Amino acid sequence: MAATPPLYDTYLRAPLRFERGEGVWLIAEDGTRYLDFAAGVAVNSLGHAHPHLVEALKAQAEKLWHVSNLYDVPGQESLAQRLTAVTFADRVFFTNSGAEALECAIKTARRYHFAKGHPERFHIITFEGAFHGRTIATIAAGGQQKYIEGFGPKAPGFYQVPFGDIAAVKTAINDETAAILVEPIQGEGGIRLASKEFMQELRALCDEFGLLLILDEVQCGVGRTGKLFAHEWSGIKPDIMAVAKGIGGGFPLGACLATEAAAAGMVAGTHGSTYGGNPLAMAVGNAVLDVVLADGFLENVSDVGLVFRQGLASLKDRFPDVIEEIRGDGLMLGIKAKVPSADFLKAIRAEKLLAVPAGENVLRLLPPLITTPAEAREGLARLERAAEAVRAKSGTAAA
Repeated sequence: MAATPPLYDTYLRAPLRFERGEGVWLIAEDGTRYLDFAAGVAVNSLGHAHPHLVEALKAQAEKLWHVSNLYDVPGQESLAQRLTAVTFADRVFFTNSGAEALECAIKTARRYHFAKGHPERFHIITFEGAFHGRTIATIAAGGQQKYIEGFGPKAPGFYQVPFGDIAAVKTAINDETAAILVEPIQGEGGIRLASKEFMQELRALCDEFGLLLILDEVQCGVGRTGKLFAHEWSGIKPDIMAVAKGIGGGFPLGACLATEAAAAGMVAGTHGSTYGGNPLAMAVGNAVLDVVLADGFLENVSDVGLVFRQGLASLKDRFPDVIEEIRGDGLMLGIKAKVPSADFLKAIRAEKLLAVPAGENVLRLLPPLITTPAEAREGLARLERAAEAVRAKSGTAAA
């Protein structure tokens, strides 16, 4: 292999090369085992090589991979029926990723107003710190300059306001506003939770001004918080929702869900996807739901999440010079570091534990939803050793 592989230099990759996975574990080429609390950035919802997913994928691979959306795809129909049966939605469009699901959500909201005779209503209110993907539209929706810079003019129609600031949202609404787009939990933004009251106020504003409420549950959905979708904790229902990551368990799969009314403008020819909803993805998506919707599965996520929260709170108390704050819900957790988070992440990896960096000097813990209490405690023990190592290196023992 060449010393420098012929790849785009768009990633700052860690020098780790994994060969296979088993449940919550990743095994490197040299046989070293890593406890994977990154889960491919919340993608591997059922861990690695889950037997039910492997069986579903292998069985479908022996029959049919791809036919396009020129024809009926029975797997799409069954997965859509299952998703609409357990959510607010009446309609589903399948994609290959979260960014594509967000693109569909944005287009659905704009077409809704267009079809009602109001093409001027295409502006969408979004929130500072948000991350909605890497396409031209979704980087504009996220509004983060580091992702926008150098790619030409920012796509119009997105207006960012401070996260959690309902007064700013009210001020931003005008005759051109089509929708409000929000993550119930900002992932890349640093595991920042929208309060129950804020979500309810957003719903009320949408109802008052005829706007559509779009939720980005790409990272926080599909069981990660102990509910099937995170917005359920606030008791509200969106008009449109983008889903991905966990719904595919590691296979590229996303979905845009919408009510019948919200999807009314998306008529034949307005949107499409060559690969979206292919038989392989549908087989895996249905298999993921088999597991996630099984009795007791989501309760176990909440129970293990509590083990994490209690353990992380104890670490914060014992290492206040290393850990500033614990954030998150269920198995979507954040550690706001007092030291540079890159230093803490390096120490965590030295303990053969994997986590994910985020904004606001936060490290994300996104363990597979199948994590057991014993595996959670093993991860906490490794985090403790990492905190000890950081403290020893920095010489900043607690007072």
